[in-house]
Amino acid sequence: MSQFRSEKITNHIRELAAMFIERESGVTSMITVTRVILSSDNKRATIMISVLPREKEKAAYGFIKRNLGELRKHITKGLRINPIPFLDVEIDEGEKNRQKIDELLSKS
Repeated sequence: MSQFRSEKITNHIRELAAMFIERESGVTSMITVTRVILSSDNKRATIMISVLPREKEKAAYGFIKRNLGELRKHITKGLRINPIPFLDVEIDEGEKNRQKIDELLSKS
């Protein structure tokens, strides 16, 4: 499969996941889809998220994990490929580290 097609699928999954999370999550935290990592065979997609405030991270992660089935249905409607990749979610530690660095730099 071409690199262009993989990038297109990745971007589309990211957009659809962000729309679903925005619509379904509560107002107690801000959940951002930072990126999607697609396996080389396009059978697995890991949705990377960041959560603010950080104290709500565990609850937001649990919410998305519990709703992966609904998220998959939402993505299936918007993504015209077959088969739809298996979805998983992870906290984006790289994004968390970047935010920490920004925080430290702004204090100096």
